[in-house]
Amino acid sequence: MAKKFPKDFIFGGATAAYQVEGATREDGRGPCVWDDYMNRPGSRFNGDVASDFYHKYPEDLQLAHDFGVNGIRISISWTRILPEGKGAVNQKGIAYYNRLIDECIRQGVEPFVTLHHFDTPLPFFQNGHWLNRDLIDAFVQYAKICFQAFGDRVKKWATFNEPWSIAQNGYIAGNFPPHEQFQIPKAVQMLHNIMVAHARALNLYKSLGLPGEIGIVHTLEGKVAISDKPEDRHACALDDAISNRFMLDACFHGGYDDETMALIQEILEKNNGTLVTESSDFADFAAAARQIDFLGMNYYSSHFLQAYEGESRIYNNSTGEKGTSVFGLKGIGARVTNPAVPTTDWDWPIYPQGMHDQLVRIMRDYPNYKKVFIAENGMGYKDDFVDGKIDDTPRIEYVTRHLEAVLQAIAEGVNVKGYYIWSLMDVLSWSNGYNKRYGLFYIDYRDQRRYPKKSAYWYKLLSERHELVGIDEIQD
Repeated sequence: MAKKFPKDFIFGGATAAYQVEGATREDGRGPCVWDDYMNRPGSRFNGDVASDFYHKYPEDLQLAHDFGVNGIRISISWTRILPEGKGAVNQKGIAYYNRLIDECIRQGVEPFVTLHHFDTPLPFFQNGHWLNRDLIDAFVQYAKICFQAFGDRVKKWATFNEPWSIAQNGYIAGNFPPHEQFQIPKAVQMLHNIMVAHARALNLYKSLGLPGEIGIVHTLEGKVAISDKPEDRHACALDDAISNRFMLDACFHGGYDDETMALIQEILEKNNGTLVTESSDFADFAAAARQIDFLGMNYYSSHFLQAYEGESRIYNNSTGEKGTSVFGLKGIGARVTNPAVPTTDWDWPIYPQGMHDQLVRIMRDYPNYKKVFIAENGMGYKDDFVDGKIDDTPRIEYVTRHLEAVLQAIAEGVNVKGYYIWSLMDVLSWSNGYNKRYGLFYIDYRDQRRYPKKSAYWYKLLSERHELVGIDEIQD
């Protein structure tokens, strides 16, 4: 296994607009779906202040610079640019992102900009969300505004962050708005529509002749059959098809492979659904597949699959009460615990092998991928602030094991060009609020002060040396 990372490897930190910015009612910003959802009666938390990145980004970027973080994933809040999702441009929103991008560059922290990170404008969400194809054209118009305003300086663009999470969490698991469960046909249709929006925006970007690269960020969940039984292996193939292959085929093959569609059709038939497409969609897919510059890969965990014939049943562990999760889908399979694999308090299997396997799978099955960035990876942890310090050794151990998997994949020929830890600073978790922390920098939400964690000092050494370093080498 390679010991050192490539010289041009990026050691970055990841964020998302709604999870860090706050300032939800400042400078003309309009409401997105999450503003409505998190401010509903009885909600335990919201993003109105979040990590106050809107005001504190100079401090956060200074910290990034000082601790060797040379890249940052940010997303643009659609409704800061277009308060209604379409129509008149909010120049204060344009000005904010100009300042933010310029400060990134000044600090030597390269911006990697995502156009859509879950925060669909509220009017569009209320009018069918991504089930309404009108949203495709609106997204492309929004993308064009951003490309023209920021494309002279932004050299890395992603159209979407985690289409699968939008569909799965909103319409299958029910822990994202609109809080629907088991609507598997809706989820499949949404994924297709989002892939069309991605393709059209990517093709538009390429037509503008801008000096950067564009791709998409997918969460690639490892899928492993819990046994060698044919029925368990088939359940694994079904879950992989809807979670991974369906979107990867669209992005890199320019359409859906026959085997992929056979699995998707099986899922739809067992759930009384159909997929509606237009012929132009596949022309858009084909053009985008020829031009896509990179894949952003988010990886947190893998699932172990067992055959399951019952009705869909899900329980989301959103409180960190270990061992309470349930996930079985009609027509697909059940995600079950593997006793040999440890889990986080939120029941996410800690399985770095899955990251390696997905990277190798991309190289094998999608050879036109060009390059991969690990766009998110990290560990949610209940950090304890003791005597002004945060010892998050388990996070360091988690990230080390996953970076070892990245190095192994690089040694086997996968072109991985960077790693963006989730997250740069502590952020709002979509379903866990503020008690599940991921950041290199601890935020005291009472006064918004930042404190480097042990992992920040470790990450600094990692970036300086471009090789893995031991916990015993950290001096904080």
